[in-house]
Amino acid sequence: MISTAEATARVLATARPLPPETVPLPKALGRILAESLTADRDFPPFSRVAMDGIAVVHATWAAGQTEFGIEHTQYAGAPPQLLQNTQAAVEVMTGAVLPPGTDVVVRYEDILLEGGRASIQIAPPDAPGVNIHRQAADRRQGDVLLTPGTRLGPAELAVAATVGAAEIRVTRTPRVAVVSTGDELVGINETPLPHQIRRSNAYALQGLFAQTGAEVSLFHLTDEITALRQGLINILSAGFDAVVLSGAVSKGRADHLPSLLRELEVVEIFHEVNQRPGKPMWFGARAEGPVVFGLPGNPVSTFLTACRYVRPWLRAVQQPENAADMPAALEAPAPAVLTVDINFKPQLAHFVPVRLTVDADGRRLATPLRVGGSGDLTGLVGATAFLELPPEPAVFPAGSVWPAWAL
Repeated sequence: MISTAEATARVLATARPLPPETVPLPKALGRILAESLTADRDFPPFSRVAMDGIAVVHATWAAGQTEFGIEHTQYAGAPPQLLQNTQAAVEVMTGAVLPPGTDVVVRYEDILLEGGRASIQIAPPDAPGVNIHRQAADRRQGDVLLTPGTRLGPAELAVAATVGAAEIRVTRTPRVAVVSTGDELVGINETPLPHQIRRSNAYALQGLFAQTGAEVSLFHLTDEITALRQGLINILSAGFDAVVLSGAVSKGRADHLPSLLRELEVVEIFHEVNQRPGKPMWFGARAEGPVVFGLPGNPVSTFLTACRYVRPWLRAVQQPENAADMPAALEAPAPAVLTVDINFKPQLAHFVPVRLTVDADGRRLATPLRVGGSGDLTGLVGATAFLELPPEPAVFPAGSVWPAWAL
């Protein structure tokens, strides 16, 4: 039986970057960038008017002139027009090119505009440049704006659009098979018999993995050995990057998966982790095929082990080989302060579902939820993270700080 740290290391050691593909920009939301995007021109590309008002020559205003005739109007999107008379002004609109020959903008709120003349009501600034967004003030042509490994959100799509990236190179979406097993499970549209329950783990895993950008397919296999074997053969050869199994990985009489996976040439990397819940977890990989996660079937065990091991693997394989900062992109727990004492005597790492809040001092507080064992899926409702407590000590006092994995 290995530690959680060793299990993590072995899982991530199998993570290989997925190949890149090119997609239209609107389809790139949530995907991981596999190329650098650079500025094709200065940002902004011209000195830009930042306020509606008038543009004048600072030296003229500073010399005492406050009355200016309006020579012309400069609109956003119009070619720039030179100020011919340094004693005059140009009426300007936000977003317009700063008229050549001017170097300061006075807001409408600070002038009286009547009959084609503007009277400035405030004192001049000490230097030119007020209310002007200077050319290249943000970025210069050739600057790197987005680096490989960046997850593309709405702001990143806007940056890509402004440099003309109609298509964008991203890592391929992970393809994941989520497989529930067990004769006791029926479909969500079925009425279960007294000895049956509806399938739920598959939908929790589908939602969890979809949040990481994965493409998820759902399967269900019964405990009958022949059907189970054939189902696994079909799934293992279907081109998935990962196969996530829920149930049948422990040591019960019907827990056939570990032996069947070995029979089907999935090399076992570990079986059993020093943790609760999720101690029976199995992990392996097939040559030229998918990695296989065998998660315990109890809902809390399934969900927490998927958060702890599968989700980091999915994020790791989406990082391109040329990612600027691979460690920063991968998932890591953040410290949180335990709000109550916890007593846990077994010499196992303990995953504790908690609700995170922030106190007046900015500390992240972790309050444990009441979960009635690893079968209580309703106990996860409202959980925002889980603490990972080490095998020792047996008493974890309120006020102590422990790593919290986000849910």
